[in-house]
This record gives sequence, structure tokens and C-alpha cells, in this order.
Amino acid sequence: MATLNFFSIFIIYFAIVLGFVNSQGLEVGFYKKTCPNVEKIVKKAVVDYVSIAPTLAAPLLRMHFHDCFVRGCDGSVLLNSTKSNQAEKDAIANLSLRGFQVIDAAKSALEKQCPGVVSCADILALVARDAVSLINGPTWQVPLGRRDGRVSILSEATTNLPTPFDNFTTLKTRFGSLGLSVKDLVVLSGGHTLGVSHCFSFGSRMYNFTGKGDMDPNMDQKYIAQLKTKCKPNDVTTTVEMDPGSFKTFDTDYYNLVSKRRGLFVSDATLLTNKQTKDYVLAQLSSRGSTFFEDFGVSMVNMGNIGVLTDKSGEIRKKCAFIN
Repeated sequence: MATLNFFSIFIIYFAIVLGFVNSQGLEVGFYKKTCPNVEKIVKKAVVDYVSIAPTLAAPLLRMHFHDCFVRGCDGSVLLNSTKSNQAEKDAIANLSLRGFQVIDAAKSALEKQCPGVVSCADILALVARDAVSLINGPTWQVPLGRRDGRVSILSEATTNLPTPFDNFTTLKTRFGSLGLSVKDLVVLSGGHTLGVSHCFSFGSRMYNFTGKGDMDPNMDQKYIAQLKTKCKPNDVTTTVEMDPGSFKTFDTDYYNLVSKRRGLFVSDATLLTNKQTKDYVLAQLSSRGSTFFEDFGVSMVNMGNIGVLTDKSGEIRKKCAFIN
């Protein structure tokens, strides 16, 4: 019995150390017997699109984030609305998501080679990783085995997604309720090194921060003056680069901007109001981001564990925009 217990403990330790299986039942190499070329097929789809349009990387990363924060990482953000139900995809926060054609291309290719095997939720997790990697970002092993959800509700996206206006307390609560740490919060915020934002997401910081026609004192005033040349009051159409000069490249410049009080959002500025998150921001500056890439991969895996459906839960969709 003692020998058996030792052997069991050794096997569990071996699996944990090498990251083969996590506590949610996901596994690196999950499809090695049923669809061994899954990662190659998905990556080809990402390369085909992102190599031509690098700006797709940001919304593809955000798509995975928005999927996981509502009902868990179950591919529900990919579902279309129906006559009887408005889906997450149509929530205001998701209207700027792009790149659904990349998911569809990967799914179509996989269905030809491994019909009914690979979930859309897993495809989305792989696409986010590959999109980041293609624009000079890190790569990481993605545990797989998610199944697809059958429910997608617009109001849940509106309620559960973090917003650009969230303060630290709200962000900590949102992340913590999903099992993510404060470190995950500040690391995943680094994804704002990619992409653009509409002016209305930060317009109040320039024109009416407290309802008195004032500016946010926690934002660099010279930067506000620059932004005002692009964003007029109540502007709902103009977009601004979140990481000016390198918004198409995954790097550590975001933390430099935050340290200078030049992050666009209240949720960026709030990283300087907590000791742990501020220390992380400053550490990336002093070390030239020496830990950020590795940290980002770890936090993406942590996020990818949220609320996953496995075993016989959910389904494997034939088309990602529709339940079977």
C-alpha cells in the first residue's frame, strides 16, 4: 500500500510539474490521438489572416478574454443572436470585436480533417496565443479539452465584462470572482499594448471627469491636450492607438505609458493606485520587461481555465456561430 501511494503521488507530481493536466481537466496534447494536427491547422489560419492584417491580433486576443469573462471559456462569444435571444456578440463591449472569419477558417479546416472533434472554445484559445506570437509576442502551451456552451446572453456580457471605467476595487472583485489574482490583473492589462480604442471609452477623462467639465488629474495633462486634437467632446467614431507607435506589436511599452500617466483608461491609471500592481508596472520598466512575456503566458493559461466545460458537458459545435 505504501508503494502504491508513493507511485500515485509521483504520477500526480509528474503531471503537475510538466503541465500535462490541470485542475479543470484540460490537457496539453488533448487531441494528440483524435486530431494530432490541430495546432498546425489553427496556426495556418491565423498566419493567413494576421500576416496580411496585423491589426487583427488585438481583437482576436480580446475575443478570448471576453469569452472567458462571461460564462467561462466556452466559445459563447462566437454565437450569433437569434430571433428569440440577443447573444453576447451584440453587447456594446463586443461590437468592436473583429476576426471571426479567422475562427471560422480554422474550424472549417478542422472539420475537414477531424469532424466533430475540436471545440470552438479551444480554437479561440489557440488563435489568441498564435495571434500574439505572430506580432513578436510570447508563446505558451495551451491546455485543451474545452467544450462549447449552448447559451449566450447579451445582458451577461454587459454585466460581467470589465470596463475601461473600472477602479482597482472593481477590477480586483471582477478578476477575483473568477479565480484570477491581482498579478493576473496587472499582467493581462498588458494586453493593452495592442490595438485601438474609441474616444468615448476615455472621453470623460478629458472633458467631464467629475461632471463639472474638468479633466482627470490622474492623467498627464500634456497628453490630454494631445488627445483633444483627435477626440472631440462626445466623439463616438474616432479611434486612438492604445500604445502609440507600436500598437501592432506586442511589447512592454504599455507599462511605460502607465508609469507616465498616459494609459487611456481609468482601468489603466488605477494600476498605480495599488502597491502590488504599481510595483509590477515599475518592475517591468527597471528590468525592461524581463518577466512580462513569461508572466503573460502563465496568466493567459490561468484565464483559459475559467468556467470550462469538459467531458460530456456542452457540445462540439459544427459551426462556431451556431449551436448544433
